[in-house]
Amino acid sequence: MKKFFTHLRNHIFQGLLAIIPLLLCYFALQLLYVLIDKKVMGFLGRFIHIGHIPGLGTLLLLFFLYLIGLIVSNIVGHQFFKLIERISKRIPFIKTIYGVGKQLSQGLSAADRGQQAFQKAVLVKLEGNGLWALAFVMSSVVHRETNEEYLFVLVPTSPTPTSGFVFVVKTSQTIDPGWSVEECLKAVVSIGIIPPPDIKFDSFSRKS
Repeated sequence: MKKFFTHLRNHIFQGLLAIIPLLLCYFALQLLYVLIDKKVMGFLGRFIHIGHIPGLGTLLLLFFLYLIGLIVSNIVGHQFFKLIERISKRIPFIKTIYGVGKQLSQGLSAADRGQQAFQKAVLVKLEGNGLWALAFVMSSVVHRETNEEYLFVLVPTSPTPTSGFVFVVKTSQTIDPGWSVEECLKAVVSIGIIPPPDIKFDSFSRKS
């Protein structure tokens, strides 16, 4: 009987683990529908009559954001938003809210630029303690006399992958774990809760 309950408990737990991602997707879609789709359609319904089409509100919002992106990308739109920013800084309460929102936007923009700027994800050996630090390769330089390659790497601090410490290390002090930049960014942002699927200790070319 004990084996039966152990068997039952283990499979119930495995079923729960299997269904959690599906439940999260469902709740995310439900939240998206309630907070965005219905709100957008309700707002437009005050001006024009639109039949109930699930997802239409979200598509219209994305299209609206796309138009704003086009406006901001040109000189006139950029100057217009600069004017709004200057006006916002003159209003005490609005100044604080706008500042927080701008910092958030800058953080997201920096993360996107960082993902494009990072050439490769590597592990850097920390001398003396047997530890390895996750790092992103930014650039490299070759020593004129020894012809040895040195890497400029960013060792990020969780959960902000675009901040951290820049080190110059020998290529021989790094290993390639076989992780993509995106996989490593997820690991850093989630403070290690979402690790890459596996690890491959394929070394870089070793140079003494």
